[in-house]
Amino acid sequence: MKHVVFLVASIMLLALVGCNAKKEKPLPVVEVNDETADSTVYGVCGDGTSMHSLQLVTDAGDTLTYTILDSEADLDGEVSGGIVSNVEGGLMAGDKVAVTGLKVDGELIANRVINVTSLLGHWTSLDKNFEIEEGGTVRSSLKAETNPWTSWKILNGQLLLNRDTFDITSLGADSLYIENQKGIYTFKRQK
Repeated sequence: MKHVVFLVASIMLLALVGCNAKKEKPLPVVEVNDETADSTVYGVCGDGTSMHSLQLVTDAGDTLTYTILDSEADLDGEVSGGIVSNVEGGLMAGDKVAVTGLKVDGELIANRVINVTSLLGHWTSLDKNFEIEEGGTVRSSLKAETNPWTSWKILNGQLLLNRDTFDITSLGADSLYIENQKGIYTFKRQK
């Protein structure tokens, strides 16, 4: 009988402690403003670009060479430690690109490359019809659209449409997939 009373008391104590445990707080929402630091390097894809190397002529006039790593790549005979270069929109000489990367043993490694020239254009979905224009403007083609996007920029390797922040998960000749905490959004290029 003592064991049963002890067992019931233990269960009640655990239930009481569990109920009073602190609940996890949701992650804070980061406010993006004009003073947010940008780690992205902007420029034009140079003629020296290949499948595993990006020659970037920066907006400041410098020429940088980034290594492009795939899942099988290694650095000086060592596995890259999970570093994979995410290239969206392709690499064509003369195209504007935005690059985030890191330096490993003195070598620049591209983490994310976004072909801005490929991003520009007219995109449609079931509820959105807009054009991403050079200079940061987005023009909506739907009159009844609620909360149309009016501006865009690349910040720290992510696409900002107004104040909405997205990861570009795929950018092709005729498709754009972007994702944020609310979901994945699919767009088709309007010709």
